[in-house]
Amino acid sequence: MTKAGLVVKLVMVLLLLFSVISWAIILTKWYMFRRTRKASAAFLDSFWDSATLNDAYDVAREFPLSPEATVFVTGYHELKKIGAAHSAPQSAPTLEMQLATMDNLKRSVRKAQFLESDRMARFLGFLATTGSATPFIGLFGTVWGIMTAFREIGTRGTASLAVVAPGISEALVATAAGLAVAIPAVIFYNYFSSRVVEVESNMESFSTDFINLVERDLLSRT
Repeated sequence: MTKAGLVVKLVMVLLLLFSVISWAIILTKWYMFRRTRKASAAFLDSFWDSATLNDAYDVAREFPLSPEATVFVTGYHELKKIGAAHSAPQSAPTLEMQLATMDNLKRSVRKAQFLESDRMARFLGFLATTGSATPFIGLFGTVWGIMTAFREIGTRGTASLAVVAPGISEALVATAAGLAVAIPAVIFYNYFSSRVVEVESNMESFSTDFINLVERDLLSRT
């Protein structure tokens, strides 16, 4: 491709840029999801073995990469603000206090879930853009290469292989490069999107269990 035209070279450089960024995101996300899964598994095992919420909080702080741990820490801080996390309250909570506690807790937990989902899905949009745009960028290089081939035919007045081969080769290489960039981006975008859905489902399940624990604790005090 060193003898390719300027336009085709620019197309190839653009595709290379997309490829480098895409693979950087792919490798980063792969490592992140792997660590996240291990951290979440370790946290959940320790969480259900904890005797109190205070103990669970100490455990959660050891797993900052776990979305469930982050959700719990956020909920715990909200409980601390309203005094519901103390093991021995000075007075039994009224029904209004219970409702306010649960409403505040649910809102804070829901916000934490959204923030964690956003963190998990960050930069995946670039993979989607790469998967949809790079085939067309490669197609542009293809069209330009074919135009070059026809221009050479018109200039030299012959359609011999020596005349059309350079332009056609540029076109085929641009097509192949566009697909080579797009295919991994699409595959890993779908894979990571499914992992994000899995993380969201796990957070939702944990949040429900956590809120149920707090509700039962509040009811036991009335």
